[in-house]
Amino acid sequence: MTQSLPATSHEFAELGWDRIEPFYRDLEAQTLTQGSVAGWLADWSRLAALVSETEQRLLVATSINTADKGAEARLERYLDGVYQEAQKADQRLKERLIASGLEPEGFNVPLRNMRAEADLFREANVPLQARELKLSTEFDQVVGAQTVEWKGEEIPIARLSPVLEQTDRAEREKAWRLMVGRKIEDRARLNEIWQRFFSLRSEIAANAGLPSYREVKWRELLRFDYTPEDCKRFHEAIERVVVPVAGRIYERRRKALGLEVLRPWDLDVDPSGKPGLKPFADVRAMIDKCLSVLGKVDPELGAQFQTMDEEGLLDLESRKNKAPGGYCTNFDVVRKPFVFMNASGVHDDVQTLLHEAGHAFHVFATSNLPYQQQLAYTSEIAEVASMSMELLAGPYLADPEAGFYTEAEAARARIQHLEGMVLFWPFMAVVDAFQHWVYENPGQGIEPEACEAKWTELWQRFMPGVDWSGLEFERAMGWQRKLHIFVVPMYYVEYGMASLGALQVWRNSLTDPAGAVRAYRHMLSLGGTRPLPELFAAANARFAFDDATLGEAVGLVEGKLEELGALAG
Repeated sequence: MTQSLPATSHEFAELGWDRIEPFYRDLEAQTLTQGSVAGWLADWSRLAALVSETEQRLLVATSINTADKGAEARLERYLDGVYQEAQKADQRLKERLIASGLEPEGFNVPLRNMRAEADLFREANVPLQARELKLSTEFDQVVGAQTVEWKGEEIPIARLSPVLEQTDRAEREKAWRLMVGRKIEDRARLNEIWQRFFSLRSEIAANAGLPSYREVKWRELLRFDYTPEDCKRFHEAIERVVVPVAGRIYERRRKALGLEVLRPWDLDVDPSGKPGLKPFADVRAMIDKCLSVLGKVDPELGAQFQTMDEEGLLDLESRKNKAPGGYCTNFDVVRKPFVFMNASGVHDDVQTLLHEAGHAFHVFATSNLPYQQQLAYTSEIAEVASMSMELLAGPYLADPEAGFYTEAEAARARIQHLEGMVLFWPFMAVVDAFQHWVYENPGQGIEPEACEAKWTELWQRFMPGVDWSGLEFERAMGWQRKLHIFVVPMYYVEYGMASLGALQVWRNSLTDPAGAVRAYRHMLSLGGTRPLPELFAAANARFAFDDATLGEAVGLVEGKLEELGALAG
């Protein structure tokens, strides 16, 4: 480049488009040849990394404090002043490379992705996508402000989660009703946000000349290896293979608790009547214990997690005006991850942190890939990275140096985790089938009442075993409590597919722990340079989601549950 790029995203964030555009124009003006393309790609990668990291840091700032008006204003300025123009300029560079006919080494899959992205791009959609990002921030603000009063203290809803593990059933019911009731208070506001999201997405699809927004997201998410019809076949396989097993899990729980029927507030308490697991006293303790566990899985992975701790790349505690959920994002200039979550002191927090650590290790593993475009691995393999880490870490939860649990407590935690994986598949089918329905039926999908009815229908199809009598309204409103439907549209089936991949990685570790971790790390290091089935194969797993593959995975889990049940006592 004839001009020097800023060294950091902090410097880059201070530039307006008038200062950034010349970098793109310089790249556009260069002649592409076999000899020059590698250097040109390296320059483009540095620029793309600055744009990406700037955006991610601005988004992170709005999620760690949804009430920070300054952070919101900085994000808005970026989205209005830089984001849209950078999207257009990036499109011109993609078209330039595609037209050249050149294919640098290790760039086959990135070029395939670029062709799809270039075909999907419409300049008219750029401002609409910026508005969609702003609307996501608005959603976070609504949900992030949801607090309840509990025993004289105003607390975020997430901090009630430990109460759902208490043995006092009346206390659990009180907490559950308080949590769900507070969410329902925002029903009208969330309905209005949903309709604005839906209208924007319908307009984006129309501009792209596609029949629905689902087709937009399919291409945007680079789904080359399966179709919407494959997803529906996956739902049907789950209904045949997994739902009966989930029913057995619920029935065992009901009998163990001595209840006539299971209610929604009976699903987190230990069925043997033991108090809820207390894995850590505070977030500092959780970090220290995870450091030890991850070091047992692999010393280098433990060292990477320690780097994140030392460099302030973890924001884990729950607090008021913090966005809901958890995520791992990547800062592409420094090639480092950032993990965000809302810990409340329950075992699920441990699983969440191990999950996000798996995503973080993916970022570290790809740091040596030369080009930014090679980092674009799809969400299916990203979730194999995270879910595999949850399972690979399981045997070390009772390690004396980690100090999370005794052997019996660790067995309880692992039972909770493995049962949760089985119970998740039917829930995933509800969420994914719902999203297919809303975009296939836009006239109904935009109407909240129709969404409530469809959610209820799907819930009854996939989620038997829990009695919702008298709670029909609360059940129907469940779609509003799933943030993916609002802010990460069509993203959820990946978790179900990745569960199958992760269980295969775990299966391998039962006979060869070191070999399974080596294959896992090899898969991570490939980034987005291989098609999805090849990435699964690199981890010694098979990309499939049929009855046979599901049956094998569920059989493995049921066998392990029996073994752990004896240890849990």
